[in-house]
Amino acid sequence: MAVSAPINGPELDPWQDTRPLPSDVSPNGSNPSADDYHTDDMPSSLNGAHHSTNGNTKGELQHTNSYDDDKNASDTGDVDSENAAHESDSGEDESESGDEDDDEEGEENEGEGEEEEDECEDDYEDEEDEEPTLKYERMSGAINDLLKKDSASALAVSNNLLALGTHNGIVHIIDLTGKRIKSYKPHQASVSDTEFDSTADFVATASIDGQVVIQSLSTHESYMFDMKRPIRTVALEPNFAKKSTRSFVCGGMAGTLILREKGWLGHKETVLHSGEGPVWHVRWRERLIAWANDLGVKIYDTQSQMRITFIERPANSPRADLFKCTLHWQDDTTLLIGWADCIKIARIRERLTTTASSSSNQPPLIVEITAAFQLDCMISGIVSNSPSMPRSQDGSSMQDDTPSSFLILAYQAPDTYGDEMTEDRARQARKTAERPELRIISHTGEELSADALGVTNYQAWSCNDYVMAEVDGSNLPGKSGRCHIVISPKDVVIVRPRDRKDHVLWLVDHQRYDEALEEVEKLDEDECSADGDQPEISPIAIGERYIRHLVAEGNFAKAASLCPTVCSTDVERWESWIFVFAQSQQLQSIIPHVPTEAPQLGHLVYEMILAHFLVHDRQSLVRTIKEWPKSIYDISTVIVAVQAELDRSPSSSSSRSLPAPDAVILMECLAELYTANRQYGKALPFFLRLRRQNVFELIREHNLFTDVKDQVLLLIEFDQELLERRKQLEEGTEAGASSSEAIALLVDHIHSIPIARVVQQLRDRPFYLFLYLDALFKKDSQLGSEFADLQVTLFAEFATHRLIDYLRASTSYNLEAAYNECKNRDLVSEMVFLLGRMGNNKKALTLIIERLGDVHMAIEFAKEQSDDDLWEDLLKYSETRPTFIRGLLENVGAEIDPIRLIRRIKNGLEIPGLQEALIKILHDFHLQISLLEGCQTILNGDSSDLAKTRSKGQNSGFFMKSRTICVLCTQPLQRSPQDLLLLFLCHHVVHANCVDGMTDIYNHEEPSEGISILASGVSAKIAFASVVRARIHQGCPVCHRRSEGNLM
Repeated sequence: MAVSAPINGPELDPWQDTRPLPSDVSPNGSNPSADDYHTDDMPSSLNGAHHSTNGNTKGELQHTNSYDDDKNASDTGDVDSENAAHESDSGEDESESGDEDDDEEGEENEGEGEEEEDECEDDYEDEEDEEPTLKYERMSGAINDLLKKDSASALAVSNNLLALGTHNGIVHIIDLTGKRIKSYKPHQASVSDTEFDSTADFVATASIDGQVVIQSLSTHESYMFDMKRPIRTVALEPNFAKKSTRSFVCGGMAGTLILREKGWLGHKETVLHSGEGPVWHVRWRERLIAWANDLGVKIYDTQSQMRITFIERPANSPRADLFKCTLHWQDDTTLLIGWADCIKIARIRERLTTTASSSSNQPPLIVEITAAFQLDCMISGIVSNSPSMPRSQDGSSMQDDTPSSFLILAYQAPDTYGDEMTEDRARQARKTAERPELRIISHTGEELSADALGVTNYQAWSCNDYVMAEVDGSNLPGKSGRCHIVISPKDVVIVRPRDRKDHVLWLVDHQRYDEALEEVEKLDEDECSADGDQPEISPIAIGERYIRHLVAEGNFAKAASLCPTVCSTDVERWESWIFVFAQSQQLQSIIPHVPTEAPQLGHLVYEMILAHFLVHDRQSLVRTIKEWPKSIYDISTVIVAVQAELDRSPSSSSSRSLPAPDAVILMECLAELYTANRQYGKALPFFLRLRRQNVFELIREHNLFTDVKDQVLLLIEFDQELLERRKQLEEGTEAGASSSEAIALLVDHIHSIPIARVVQQLRDRPFYLFLYLDALFKKDSQLGSEFADLQVTLFAEFATHRLIDYLRASTSYNLEAAYNECKNRDLVSEMVFLLGRMGNNKKALTLIIERLGDVHMAIEFAKEQSDDDLWEDLLKYSETRPTFIRGLLENVGAEIDPIRLIRRIKNGLEIPGLQEALIKILHDFHLQISLLEGCQTILNGDSSDLAKTRSKGQNSGFFMKSRTICVLCTQPLQRSPQDLLLLFLCHHVVHANCVDGMTDIYNHEEPSEGISILASGVSAKIAFASVVRARIHQGCPVCHRRSEGNLM
């Protein structure tokens, strides 16, 4: 079989990338190291390349796994270099023959060799994608120092303890971590075999010095037996420590298999077999003992004390002393036999009980050979194999389980190993051996995988120098499941099935990062944690390595998409990778993934991104400024950069021209930035030039009236554009000055926006100035009085129909200047008004009559002036103009007597419509008389009704209670003696003596006749009332005092 040469020298970290990235790819500016990829240091790996095959292995290309020790790399480096090529068996033969017959074969063989080598290299590349099945590590600890001075020769494993026998006759008890538990020297020569009992308390050793020693590790109990001849193998009975018989079997060069048991009188010795040559190997399982000699393998049943089978040694087998037989009990009924290059599987089952078999004294058990096949290598060890490959999340195996497969330690024998009998000394010399291999063989003989082991000084070792044992590795730190131990004279190697963690590491090593990230998510926390020989597996570490790979490959988009997962909340890692993308001129790839919160990066990163947008993508700059929080970068720094770029742009500062598209974007950025920085005044000019509809709300909300005083023209232009749009949307609706929001804002805040400054900015835009002054005049006619003459001109130009109204309403303009302006524009009505205001009524009337010919206007003008001379002039002018006469007749009123007008009509003057006019005058006269008469009748009737109502109210009586008081003195009106009471028409009743001038009304003499007069009738009462009325000058004293405010 062809074997690819392993790679020796310093082992590579499984994380290490074979292709270093340039310094501009690494975040730290240097080539990545293993520390950049994971949290813990990786131990040296023994794994090399791996290959899996199906079918028979002969003649097929095999890609094997290798390992080597760092400290011994110098010893084997030359050999490794020679074996660096991987060739088939036929390829090796052809290469050797080619070297010997180079002159004979010539160029033809060279061409064939190169073609075959190319094919091998292609196959090698294809096979690199196959994942290994096993992983290897060299045992560390004290064992390495022990083997420097000695060589291992035998191995036994039980309960995670190793009993390692050496050629110096020493036995070392070590654990699977390499820690030495105990050492002792039971022999004076090489230890040929060793075995633990099931409790790992007793260790049995056999040596070529002829002795068998059984030593207890926990007590002082020990046994030593001298067999007189070299012993090759020993086996303890099952449960040796628990049984009092302390039985064991041993055999060796004497050719006898001896069973020794402890009895009352000492150990009893029983020869189980002899006479067929040396006993090379023996193993005891439950009731069965299996051993091998030169003729074959035999199995002995201790229960029936009968030999139950003989399995013949394969024909044409090589020497038994050179290629040992290996026996391994797979279970209580299955024995694996590996001898030279042959494998046989024997299954033991009970014999069917029959009368004939009972009488013939046949063994109760029979043996069947269930499989037998030959390999292309020698077998140094064989065990059953139940691989524990990485499993998926649902617990299913990632590859097919092979419970019937076998793990063999294969030894490649030199082609001339049988030439020792030749007389040629060169051929007698010991041949250089190949590397041993660990192969997984199916029950049909197919090779599933093959890994070459780069043990120390492997060239010098023979097939019998290697030993392999099976061990339960559940107690290893961080390990679980079965493992195997392989020893050579100078090495102890631990072999384990690869787990899911190893699968992830393999995927990473082969740059299958997507699969690695998927698999690492399925790992449990315990699986991800670091153990003694592997680093902690982290999705972040794998992802970061993946990013490095993608950056090196130029796939920046995919690398950027991984950054959120890899960097997560690590600010430093985020910033490092962003700078890597920036150095590679690929910042646009990572920008969509840059976080703005949780985590928030340094402001320098965000400013760098904004600067990139400013140069390369200004649309994204605007969008980013709007979307990003303003607290994550220095707004002032960004404003300076954008403003500098705007100053360099070919935009015009004039408000009349539209800015260039780039300038529009930059202005929008500045508007957003100034607003975010609370500099609303500086943002206002950009909002105006950008025609933002919320500019008026911005001005009012932030009181930007002082800031807008120098932006008046921009503000009004923007507002007029809005009005035009509104007008287009609402056809038929005129957008007048009253609807101008900008004009209203300027007028409402004249204290913050001085009128003079507004007028100064709008002089070049007279229409806007007209709108402003008009709105100002409507608010208060005196606000713009200093600009009244200018306003006359503006009205004359933009609103001629409203000029007359302004002239009537305002008194601040210069009459002569206004007249000249109207004269220049031939505005007759306005000239008439101004002449009338200047007092030149005759000229004004002349204009009306001569220029306008409007009789009604002339009449109205005459009425307004209320001047008789003006009426006289109008009558004189009308004498010869029938139209005016008729107009005067139709509009005659109180200002002119119709008789006066009719008398001035000359005889014979034809006046159109005179009859109708006269009829109208008469009709109007009769109508006026009728109206006067009707009004007089209504007035008389209303007066009579009111008089009656008043009289009735005054003369009607009212009820006065006994407790009614006088309003003036607040005393009761009725008291004894009864005072004179005065009753007024307003129904106020007071004491007579409470009224001024009435105190002496009783001081006059009261003759009897006077009294009789008072009591004599109505006339006397009227006379007395007249006297009282004469003394009361102010009428009712109560009403009088109330009117003066002296009485409530």
